[in-house]
Amino acid sequence: MSRVNLGLVLIIVELMLETNIGESMRIELESGKSRCISEDIKTNAMSVGKYNIVNPNEGYPLPDSHKLTARVTSPYGNNYHLGDQVDSGTFAFTAAEGGDYTTCFWAIEQKPPVRITIDFDWKTGVAAKDWSKVAKKGQVETMELELKKLYDTVTSIHEEMFYLREREEEMQQLNRETNSKMATLSFFSLVVCLSVAGLKMWHLKTFFERKKLL
Repeated sequence: MSRVNLGLVLIIVELMLETNIGESMRIELESGKSRCISEDIKTNAMSVGKYNIVNPNEGYPLPDSHKLTARVTSPYGNNYHLGDQVDSGTFAFTAAEGGDYTTCFWAIEQKPPVRITIDFDWKTGVAAKDWSKVAKKGQVETMELELKKLYDTVTSIHEEMFYLREREEEMQQLNRETNSKMATLSFFSLVVCLSVAGLKMWHLKTFFERKKLL
């Protein structure tokens, strides 16, 4: 492989690795309230996360008021993580169900109210894999490791495309079923309207015949 081609491969690898599925954010949470974040995760995908409260007074101990409760739930309400009155925590799981997984943070009510800042890092798929352990275990060279990352990234994107296609087919099927039900409902509504109109005509005809107007 020439140096030019090798350079192109490395550039592609870096660009692909930058597309890893992950979410790092800073959350502002007021005491007595809650904040939730959702992530669409497909079945059998790895997911890892970590969170910690930012110390408002750097160099001093974290105030006792800065505690939170964190919970991670699946689309069907199954608990994957629960941290009660903590200032930091981590979680890791393999999704048994496909759909929106939710992480919620609660802070107990304080008087006066306290604003808590949370650093939250949530990764899924290829981004959740610990590549340092892969490199140590296989004792692969740097280029080989990057190619492994690239392969897993491409595989993840490929699986994600199939997953989105399945979700699209489900939505199309739901749309077809909804259209079918609406067509049936419209037909019955038309039948009812025609029946009511016919009954009215019959009633008027009978009324006029009784009055000998016809």
